[in-house]
Amino acid sequence: MLLSNITHSLTAGVPLAVNFDSPVEYLIFIFQILFATTAVLLSGPVVVTILVTRTLYLQNRFIFMLNTSLCDTLVGFSVYYLGLFDVQEGFPSRNGTYNLLPSLLGVNIMTFLFAQFDRYFAVCHPFIYSRFVRRWMVVFANVYCWCHVYSQTIVMVFLPLSKAIQMYVLSIVSLQLIVLTKVAMTIKLYVVARYQLARDPPSAERESKKESLRIIIFAVITFLLLWYPSFVNIVLRLALGVGLNFRNQATNLFAVLARFNAVSTPAVYLWGSPALRRAMLWTVWARVCPRCKRR
Repeated sequence: MLLSNITHSLTAGVPLAVNFDSPVEYLIFIFQILFATTAVLLSGPVVVTILVTRTLYLQNRFIFMLNTSLCDTLVGFSVYYLGLFDVQEGFPSRNGTYNLLPSLLGVNIMTFLFAQFDRYFAVCHPFIYSRFVRRWMVVFANVYCWCHVYSQTIVMVFLPLSKAIQMYVLSIVSLQLIVLTKVAMTIKLYVVARYQLARDPPSAERESKKESLRIIIFAVITFLLLWYPSFVNIVLRLALGVGLNFRNQATNLFAVLARFNAVSTPAVYLWGSPALRRAMLWTVWARVCPRCKRR
């Protein structure tokens, strides 16, 4: 077959992820293309919409949405490499990127954590929040997420293999503290949304707070459900020598599940925020499809 010949002819470069010897391998390859395209077309417009809409990027919560959506867009682009070619990240690595592309999920994890604290203080302590929390602090928190994650990734590149593996396992296990904190904050935000805001009189401000809490709660729960199986499998393989091994990233079900956050997170944003949906319709899709604008 033509695709099979192409696969075997790439001896000087990176071969494709599958050999196209069975219908399942064709489905895997097509799925990766569709998944990457969907992630880019869903997350990318969210990034553009927030950047060009003043009423959105002036709100702190949309800065966190912008950061996670930027990560999700890059994750979508990364699937064109990780999902289509024979790539194995981690230890041992094969045609890998020194964990630079998988680290995008780490940026999302930390961004969600800061976003949860932001929403907690904005809703439960609005006076303190409006007086002490400045816009530059929110921007700094988002920039710090990138610096923290990728500084560790770059350090591991220059360490000996044994030390790099130890640091990698330690960083994975230390995420347990972040995960536990995220779970506790999710429960706290749910209690606030369910009981505290219910006692407030009806107003536009109350509806805005409920909307922001609903978005962050659903986004975090979805992220943890999709990411945690991959996290557990990595810990089991590196720390205990057990767990499931896959041929490459394209066939790694857990890695695909974790990367699916690049689709689910922006979908939750659009579902939970009517303002974001309207802004995207007018700033992005109305220009792509004039008929949508007339409707």
